[in-house]
Amino acid sequence: MNGMIKIKGARENNLKNVSLSIPKHKLIVVTGPSGSGKSTLAMDTLQRECQRQYMESMGLVSDNVGKPKVEGIEGLSPSISVGQHQTNRNPRSTIGTASDIYTLMRIVYAKLGQRPCPNCGENVASVIGQAEPAAGLWEDDNGGDAAVNCGACGHSLDRLTMSHFSFNKPEGACESCDGLGHVSTLNMEAVFDNGKSLREGAVSIWFDAWADYNIATLKAAAKHYGVAFDENQRLAQFDSAALDLLYYGVDSEAFASRFPDMKAPKTVSQGKYEGIVTGIWRRFKEKGGESGEAALFEQRICDSCEGAKLKKESLLVKVNGLAIHEASYGALGKTLAWLEEMRDGLSDDEEKLVGSLIHDMIVRIRRIIEAGLGYMTLDRQIVTLSGGEAQRLRLASIIGSGLTGVLYILDEPTAGLHPKDTGGLIAVMKQLRDLGNTVLVIEHDEEVMRAADHIIDIGPGAGAFGGNVVGQGTLEELMEQPKSVTGAYFREELEKGVALSNRREGTGQFLTVREATLRNLKHVTAAFPLGCLVAVTGVSGSGKSTLVFDLLAESGPDKPAPSGCKAITGWEHAGSLIKVDQSPLSRMQRSNIATYTDVYTHLRNWYASFPEAKRRKLTAKHFSFNTAGGRCEGCQGLGVVPIHMHFLPEIEVRCTACKGRRFQDEVLAVTHEGYSISDLLDLSIEESLTVIGGLAKVGDTLKLLCEVGLGYLKWGQSLSTLSGGEGQRIKLAKHLGKGTGKHAVYLLDEPTTGLHPGDVRRLMVLLNKLVDAGNTVIVVEHNIDVVRQCDYVIDIGPEGGAAGGSVMAQGTPEQVAAIEASHTGRFLRARLP
Repeated sequence: MNGMIKIKGARENNLKNVSLSIPKHKLIVVTGPSGSGKSTLAMDTLQRECQRQYMESMGLVSDNVGKPKVEGIEGLSPSISVGQHQTNRNPRSTIGTASDIYTLMRIVYAKLGQRPCPNCGENVASVIGQAEPAAGLWEDDNGGDAAVNCGACGHSLDRLTMSHFSFNKPEGACESCDGLGHVSTLNMEAVFDNGKSLREGAVSIWFDAWADYNIATLKAAAKHYGVAFDENQRLAQFDSAALDLLYYGVDSEAFASRFPDMKAPKTVSQGKYEGIVTGIWRRFKEKGGESGEAALFEQRICDSCEGAKLKKESLLVKVNGLAIHEASYGALGKTLAWLEEMRDGLSDDEEKLVGSLIHDMIVRIRRIIEAGLGYMTLDRQIVTLSGGEAQRLRLASIIGSGLTGVLYILDEPTAGLHPKDTGGLIAVMKQLRDLGNTVLVIEHDEEVMRAADHIIDIGPGAGAFGGNVVGQGTLEELMEQPKSVTGAYFREELEKGVALSNRREGTGQFLTVREATLRNLKHVTAAFPLGCLVAVTGVSGSGKSTLVFDLLAESGPDKPAPSGCKAITGWEHAGSLIKVDQSPLSRMQRSNIATYTDVYTHLRNWYASFPEAKRRKLTAKHFSFNTAGGRCEGCQGLGVVPIHMHFLPEIEVRCTACKGRRFQDEVLAVTHEGYSISDLLDLSIEESLTVIGGLAKVGDTLKLLCEVGLGYLKWGQSLSTLSGGEGQRIKLAKHLGKGTGKHAVYLLDEPTTGLHPGDVRRLMVLLNKLVDAGNTVIVVEHNIDVVRQCDYVIDIGPEGGAAGGSVMAQGTPEQVAAIEASHTGRFLRARLP
């Protein structure tokens, strides 16, 4: 038993009384179709029971970690889950600070730094040659000498400590930008139209009743102070006092200084007015990028520090030829080379002082590079990382912890990773295993499966059609097991191969991005053939998303070319633009799959038409869980109610009034084939095909959702619980359902994220249908099986970050495969006939 984790009778979600043994101290892959139960087994059963048992062993109350539905699990270890959800939203957090590399670097600069003497210009060393304090390396303001002296002229300089190299502390942060590196300015032209009056819509953020409310308050304030004010006068004709009142409000210095002897109004009805600009700034400072008015702000590099975040005296300090901000700007590969050069040139005294720190930085950076993040920089903000990037960064950090005997659970760590970098990630996971840990990975990538010691295949389908272990062993062993879905896919591919249809030549017209220079793009000109399925490929950070989503997606038939490129031509041939990215569909708990796809509107009307509903005088409104009438008011139609846990996260429990069914009894009494409206919401999309598949205006949507691999989702599932890939495919199905009949350009961002190879095959059928209907589909994609089936490929590279941003190859997959310098071409060569 010591070498096994034994699960007996797991019944969480769709798991069907699953019992299995998982070998410990191995690299384990859990795979299977999307929605088959992989995450339920790994996260909702294993991880949760690990947490619960660990807390109980520590004598802690574990009521907030519910016991999963399982008879028992033996042989568990302390577990660490490394998912893709980004929790660190602090704009000050960078790769350098999150990995502690920047912290170590600050110590090195405080110990080895040299700066010019302001009196004679000669270099002055921070510590070497001075009396070194006895305190430890990690202590900051550690006493000792408060000053250092110039060896040439004797001039005294303040000693710089770790704090002086931190952009998060007042000793080091640039005073102009508070250590952010940029300053935000409000775009006044986006808020005010000087050619209009207030009644004509001069203030862009005022609408209807809100405009009436503000104008009434302004009138009261103008009357209180005796300021001329006319709501029908163009803003350009306002005098300075009226503008100060409108912009900054009665409490601002700009306005109050005009009336030093008058007291400000105390109530809104008397004229207490905050001011439009003042209010926008207040909300922006409170909520930052989450503010609804964040788009009104423009960011520019700080003039004082030029984006370096630190005070000038700190920026003058250099180690091995670079200031600390310069060492943080370059790609990690360059920073690594700089550190290795520094290590090799240390004197004996310097080696004793900082040798271990430099060694530690080198080891940490190498691990991050091995995790496929070599294109990153130390000053890259954590909030800008994708889910896969954040997960791989944490994975690289975990290896340095030295923990053994731990169960690590990883959720698709290859998401967003080019095949070129998968080998490095596998090496990182094996290193973690070889330390004496068990690494369990939810994954669909073939290379990861081949590297695994053991694979657990869940299936055979999704939702209610999944939840069974259909295969176990190596990939080769799965291919010999008749029930294994994953084994069947690879067996079929090995026997038949993927049939590649003739490449479409398109309409002969192109959408062309010309001379793109945004971010790392190096004067890129890329032509996208219309009427084709086009893949944009390249390693992570090469510039794919910048080209497609920051430039092409920001243009359109009636829009000028965005800044960052010379021009975008060809829209006159292309028609409309439909962007299907992985941004959240909704943050509202009430929005679910049925409401988002408009299926629920038809279901409500359908149920309201039944004789039983008419007998009870129920209308479509009564079948809505968003409005009062037929819904349960105990939970307001949600089926769950929040419970506030003192000092612990809020939890949700089933509503006791309706027992989670959302509606009042008289609404639930109306049924179709035994299904109430609540029962339908609890069905998966695939299960509901036999119940409502024949319903007009609903059946097509059901089939589309199943075609994009989402048949396992339940109609009542909240949109806030969906992954980025799931949300993207729902958007795609909704657009397909509309069917405008006119040419459209679809932009998709890695649509295969979270998809099993079998589901990828189904998605390709759908994308090909789109193109065959006369549309253009452009996908940013790493999946080589998808790329090889495209009509045209644009490969960006060769590497990520500053080493990327060039077009390496353009043409059919066969033409790209012939380009030696293309990383994508190398993998295509191995997969093309």
